[in-house]
Amino acid sequence: MLEGDLVRLRALEPEDAERIHAFVSDPEVGRWMHRGYPRSLAQVRKKAEERPVNNYELVVLGIEADGKLIGIVDLRDATPEIGNAELDIYIGDAEYRNGGGYGTEALRLMCRYGFNSMRLHMITLWVVAENERARHVYRKVGFAEDGRHREAFVAGDGRRHDMILMSMLKGELKW
Repeated sequence: MLEGDLVRLRALEPEDAERIHAFVSDPEVGRWMHRGYPRSLAQVRKKAEERPVNNYELVVLGIEADGKLIGIVDLRDATPEIGNAELDIYIGDAEYRNGGGYGTEALRLMCRYGFNSMRLHMITLWVVAENERARHVYRKVGFAEDGRHREAFVAGDGRRHDMILMSMLKGELKW
């Protein structure tokens, strides 16, 4: 468990399935995410029950505030040979989504975990170019924009958007 002043990061439990289903069913949460096909609560429960154990290649943690799950953060596709991983994060609970620093603190805690505990050298992420709120937070904690993948994201309305590749090297995390 990783704790900050606002949030704690913890392993997900099968009991989290209902909250996760509500998050992924919320159009505002999914607006800038690759969502795939809609999933039923039963499908989300099954996935939660069969979730693999966190390991070097994939660490998925729940973001908890005030005793409830408010979002998810993960480091995936980690490779010990080169020390890189890709980060995903979302705040699913609307009450905690608009300011307050919950996502920022969760992002910092996860990056610190990646650099210190996993011995990563670089953490990368992709963000939709129009998602300026997320880009601002990423820059604030130390991510730099590395490049643009043109029209790589298809929104729910079928419109295409550019994706921005961002990265942070060990030692660049701003606390």
